[in-house]
Amino acid sequence: MKKKAISLFLAAAMAATMMAGCGGDNKEADAPAADAGAQADAGETTPDAEPAAGTEAADAGDAAADAAGDTDLANKKVGVCIYQFSDNFMTLFRTELENYLVSQGFSADNITIVDGANDQATQTGQIDNFITDKVDVLIINPVNSSSAETITDKVVEAGIPLVYINREPDEAEQKRWADNDWNVTYVGCDARQSGTFQGEMISDLGLDAVDFNGNGKVDYIMVEGDPENVDAQYRTEFSIKALTDAGLEVECLSDQVGNWQQDQAQQIVANALGQYGNDVEVVFCNNDAMALGALQAIQSAGRTVGTDIYLVGVDALSEALEDVLAGTMTGTVFNDHFSQSHSAADAAVNYIKGAGNEHYIGCDYVKVTAENAQEILDMVK
Repeated sequence: MKKKAISLFLAAAMAATMMAGCGGDNKEADAPAADAGAQADAGETTPDAEPAAGTEAADAGDAAADAAGDTDLANKKVGVCIYQFSDNFMTLFRTELENYLVSQGFSADNITIVDGANDQATQTGQIDNFITDKVDVLIINPVNSSSAETITDKVVEAGIPLVYINREPDEAEQKRWADNDWNVTYVGCDARQSGTFQGEMISDLGLDAVDFNGNGKVDYIMVEGDPENVDAQYRTEFSIKALTDAGLEVECLSDQVGNWQQDQAQQIVANALGQYGNDVEVVFCNNDAMALGALQAIQSAGRTVGTDIYLVGVDALSEALEDVLAGTMTGTVFNDHFSQSHSAADAAVNYIKGAGNEHYIGCDYVKVTAENAQEILDMVK
């Protein structure tokens, strides 16, 4: 059984919003039967389940705190590999991770965080260096999820516990961890849930509000992140699935890869708007950085979000939240870096203590519209 973890302060702050604004929305993120296994249960969340999830997170935090009390963490070395420092979301994540590790008793001098520069060869060399340095635990945000098997093998062989974050290794890889009883876990959110929330923000508007060109369809542009990344794959798939599940007919006008980058997304959307003009009714972006680039293109084309086009992203970056409040973005999805980074650190403590972890530690996304954007903004600022 997977552990559902969500920070208590988030659960408390968002309880009313989730009950009133999301209803049973999280059920929509359930994976098809074909996706059963390590990833399938991650989207199976309901508002009623959230208090229990918060309790489990508190218990996990308490266990980690107990572990910290019995172990001199100040002398333990932590190696952290981030796929790319320039990623807005991972900047929030690594900053919170380092702060939380220090608060748990680790010495800042013994926490080393390195930039993979979005190059797997570079990151592999960094992992080799950490192994040579005999770190006590590794926390890895892989450049390529497909490299997880190779990474796992070398880290496990070195006898170092491993916590994957943000980019989820596939089901077969996670099964290896369980089958071999390795000290390897993944901490993160199920991207199907975030995609579903994006689609629901559009379907909740109703076809009459979205169908500006009157053809009876939702005509959209999709701007994807890294096509190898499972988050990009699921956000792309499940955002549209939410529309069709709501009974809406859709038409994809353009589906391009923006690699999570604002400038690339701006150019993609500018080109699509130039080609398809007013037929573009919705722009889906796999993350907020690309949504911000899309917004620049939309405004340059003389279009107005909420009036003749809609725009959604994922991550709940401060700038995106301000745009949601201003009405210049339709909505975003809060990718809870607090809960994820804290859970990753707690898992690291458990491994150092010898307590072990489940092989999947899941967190929930939160749908963000103008109704609750200020609450989320107050948290992240």
